[in-house]
Amino acid sequence: MKRWLIVGFFFLSSLFAACQPNRQPIQAIPNGDPERGVAAIQKYGCGSCHTIDGVPGANARVGPPLSGVGGRAYIAGRLANKPDNLVNWIQHPQEIEPGVAMPDMGVNLQDAQDIAAYLYTLY
Repeated sequence: MKRWLIVGFFFLSSLFAACQPNRQPIQAIPNGDPERGVAAIQKYGCGSCHTIDGVPGANARVGPPLSGVGGRAYIAGRLANKPDNLVNWIQHPQEIEPGVAMPDMGVNLQDAQDIAAYLYTLY
């Protein structure tokens, strides 16, 4: 019985969090817009590898799920989770960690800022 209460609590917590469409980013991204970030995530096909909360069709399991990115200490397991690092990672993962599974997708600066702004709403 206790286990079902715990499972129910986490389910309701997740449901409540998912129903908050206008969450503010946990970290500010200069010039970044979370709403444009969703469109950029779809444009570059990020959901073909990642599960990304709030992005239709982004439910793949090739790369790690991006839920909670805003609350993580590190990006890609090695970079401090700071706005400039996240934007740089989105644009140049192969430059930062050659051979990593995430390919360089040709993401321009504005789109990277928008994607980062959206990801920072996931905490």
